[in-house]
Amino acid sequence: MKTEITDIPEPDRVPGAPHPRHAPRVIGQGAAIAAFTEAARGGRLHHAWLLTGPRGVGKATLAWSIARWLLAGGDSADLTVDPATPEARRISALSEPRLQLIRRPWDDKAGRLRAEITVDEIRRLLSFFHLSAAEGGRRVAIIDAADDMNTAAANALLKVLEEPPRDALILLIAHQPAGLLPTIRSRCRTLRLSPLAPRQMAGILADLGIDEDAEALAALSDGSVGEALRLAGQGGLDRYQDLVDLFATLPRMDRLAASRFAEAAAGRAGAGGDPFDLTITVLDRFLTRMARAGLMGAPLPQAARGEGALMARLSPDDIAARLWAGAQARLSARARAGRAVNLDPAALVMDMVLELAQLPPAQSAPPPRG
Repeated sequence: MKTEITDIPEPDRVPGAPHPRHAPRVIGQGAAIAAFTEAARGGRLHHAWLLTGPRGVGKATLAWSIARWLLAGGDSADLTVDPATPEARRISALSEPRLQLIRRPWDDKAGRLRAEITVDEIRRLLSFFHLSAAEGGRRVAIIDAADDMNTAAANALLKVLEEPPRDALILLIAHQPAGLLPTIRSRCRTLRLSPLAPRQMAGILADLGIDEDAEALAALSDGSVGEALRLAGQGGLDRYQDLVDLFATLPRMDRLAASRFAEAAAGRAGAGGDPFDLTITVLDRFLTRMARAGLMGAPLPQAARGEGALMARLSPDDIAARLWAGAQARLSARARAGRAVNLDPAALVMDMVLELAQLPPAQSAPPPRG
């Protein structure tokens, strides 16, 4: 049975939060906004812009704000556009003919989102530019996220960037731009977005009705509102607490607890998010914070009960910090590769956890008292 379009999850939306196209404004990224508007007003509008920065700091919100501003003929310095304009209403409804969104497509046969942006999606972008050229005027494409493109898609996009259509603007959102082809990066102008300050984070979370655990969410999301919302909506703090509790059993890891943690990553993805993605996220955050603890001391505020004491025990110095940082880079790459070839999530997570349990800091640390 064919899936109704309204039932398809949006891969570029944080579960439990509005899609970025509905956000009225960009918060805390004044430098990036100024760089774009100055280029546009000065007649120096490059044909391709690479929006980079940590996941969830507003890259997609900025891309949609740029699209509205350009297509509605806006003149505000902060990219705001009256939401009542016809262009803004059409963009919100994904019915603006001069705008094309490229994201991971739905596989109706498999009943899930594809793991990658395929070459067929980039060919659809080529058709959009070709068919809309006759209408004239500015046309905008948003690729969210460029990190998701497979090799064939990236090569097809490179051809577009090498010979850009007239009056076309391509906005590429990239969480890890180093993974893109160097030739793609070299043909784009980069806008770097920064993590939000704690005060900005607190204010945004309060506006969204999240007061409880706001401090822990801000710590774990590392200045990313999008990540804070995703973690809040998917029970990320509980998942992170499970991970901290698991590593507190070192140097003799509780295998039963490790198995339960790994099995929880194998649930089916849905409107509430993907359990495997959530698990990889909390593992990545844990390793990043572990590495920082070795360099700067146990983190404050803590993101879980007992986190500070655990990190002081397992990452007491810069030598340990380097080991945890190396593990983070290695396991992050393994997780991406495993998803691309559809490895069993539970088995993959279990292998990762057991590998971490064998790191020298984990093996040499004495068990916690009490």
